[in-house]
Amino acid sequence: MKHQPRRCGVVAAVVALVLLACLQIQYHHLKVDLGKAGFASSTQDNSNRNPIHLGTSTSSKPATATTNSLPRGIVERHSDMYLRPLWDDSAATTHKNKHDDHNALLAMAVGISQIKNVDTMARKFLKENYAVMLFHYDGNVDGWRHLEWSDKAIHILAHNQTKWWFAKRFLHPDVMAIYDFIFLWDEDLGVENFNPRRYLDIMVSEGLEITQPALDPDLSTDIHHRITIRNKMTKVHRRIYDNRPSMNCSDESKGPPCTGWVEGMAPVFSRAAWNCVWHLIQNDLIHGWGLDMKLGYCAQGDRTEKVGVIDSEYVVHQGIPSLGGPSRGRKTPRRSLDLRTHIRRQSSAELEKFKERWNRAVREDEGWRDPFES
Repeated sequence: MKHQPRRCGVVAAVVALVLLACLQIQYHHLKVDLGKAGFASSTQDNSNRNPIHLGTSTSSKPATATTNSLPRGIVERHSDMYLRPLWDDSAATTHKNKHDDHNALLAMAVGISQIKNVDTMARKFLKENYAVMLFHYDGNVDGWRHLEWSDKAIHILAHNQTKWWFAKRFLHPDVMAIYDFIFLWDEDLGVENFNPRRYLDIMVSEGLEITQPALDPDLSTDIHHRITIRNKMTKVHRRIYDNRPSMNCSDESKGPPCTGWVEGMAPVFSRAAWNCVWHLIQNDLIHGWGLDMKLGYCAQGDRTEKVGVIDSEYVVHQGIPSLGGPSRGRKTPRRSLDLRTHIRRQSSAELEKFKERWNRAVREDEGWRDPFES
């Protein structure tokens, strides 16, 4: 009886060793089975991912590590913003206007206080069979339902977000690849003297990749830069001349705001330019201050030639600070004034952050050379 506890301990040790051996064998078999099935480890080195290309090609690319478990012919790399019917798909009409060579999207961050203005803009674009996408920053989507075109537009809601926040999350280049041009506009633009089809015809004929419509100097209430002012004598202008010491814009000027520059209120991008601009937009800097000074790097060539302001199709900038401000027609509460002040401060802070990030990126990327550096 004295040796019984010792024998029990030996038996327990043997059983434990047998169980451990069985678990090791099962683990080994599981690894082999997962390997055969093509599953990748969550800790797999991602150093072989394809680099980002910012060129103009929209052709199919070879399968990557994220899709090589699928048969190549089933891979659908691009999408669009067109609505699809729930039934009778054969009856769906083409989205391309037979009288137009362009495929375009108008995207705007909107609030219900600007519904009349946005209604006018949307009608002009939908008339040309262009897509319309509204980013609702005030949470009011139902207030747009009565408009006859509302069901033809894409509605996305996120409270108190800017158009750059929306664009970074919902206008990825793979989704935008079907569109020749992207209008990323503010909601406070008057378009009485603007035709989107004629505008795009001019962009194509002039070889422009990034543009904006000129601003009517007589009716616009918010003009920040002289280069955006309409020149009644020209169809397009790419530079301004200003001999003031603070500007000194001449034929020798090679960059913004004298040439190669558009403002952030109403930019229009070609597909290739947007493929670059989307990557330039910072995920957390939602006000977009500073972006306008760098857009020329996405112009697919010499920004003094590829970036321009179109004069013959012009708009009115009404300068209504709807996002973060009071509703139109109501007495301005003190809290709204405080919010506008905070937004202004945040915008300025983001501008400094963007500048710091650009400068740091330039220092750290030893292989990058500034194409516009003289």
